[in-house]
Amino acid sequence: MSHLTKTQLQHLNESLQEEKQELENHFNTEPSASPSKESLRVSTGELSTYDNHPADVGTETFERSRDMAVDDNLARNLEEINRALDRIKDASYGTCSVCGNEIPYERLETVPYTEFCVEHTPGRNVGDYRPVEENLITPPPKGAGENRQRDAGKFDDSNAWHSLAQYGNSDSPALAAKRNVKDYDSLSVDED
Repeated sequence: MSHLTKTQLQHLNESLQEEKQELENHFNTEPSASPSKESLRVSTGELSTYDNHPADVGTETFERSRDMAVDDNLARNLEEINRALDRIKDASYGTCSVCGNEIPYERLETVPYTEFCVEHTPGRNVGDYRPVEENLITPPPKGAGENRQRDAGKFDDSNAWHSLAQYGNSDSPALAAKRNVKDYDSLSVDED
């Protein structure tokens, strides 16, 4: 803690106390309204979920699980803040708990409850982990996509119509634009 001045330490302590107060206010505002302590029926105010569309129940369940995850994260932050305040009292605040090096003031100002330097931050070294499923992926067979590459940009809407019109369309000689057509073969797509 020797690298922090009294002013810096006081500023960080005040910052931690402010955050702690905000989090405690969050948890103390309505303790009975905690989503983890009430049933879905109570939290939605519905007597039964049978008359609701399944998507409505799904939305309520999603929102409830999201609220619970936010509360869990805030509770974890409160624990970290309390540990940081304890470290200030122990005079061990500002040193990395892994390597013992000093944590720069700028980092402490950004994340005042941290107990790790940048190099030892948990989750920082994710490595080259790749999912197991990628081992099963095989390259495409030889020649796959060659026609697509050769004809790139050459097949458009009019080409699609010509390709499909050879199999017939809904025109008949009676409904043709030129009524003097005697058979289907003389109905031409290109006569526009």
